[in-house]
Amino acid sequence: MKRFKVTGGGRITRRRAFKNHILEKKTRTRKRRLGQMTEVDQANYGQVKRQLGL
Repeated sequence: MKRFKVTGGGRITRRRAFKNHILEKKTRTRKRRLGQMTEVDQANYGQVKRQLGL
């Protein structure tokens, strides 16, 4: 469970992409938003749930 976390309500959260390198040209607002967790999209939810064994 390195990449995903299941919330208390059963939703699956993930880290956002694009915050590893080349950060100088990205605005501080954009970097701050990228640092927040987000919910797994509905299109990928079933696949992620199966991979996690839920």
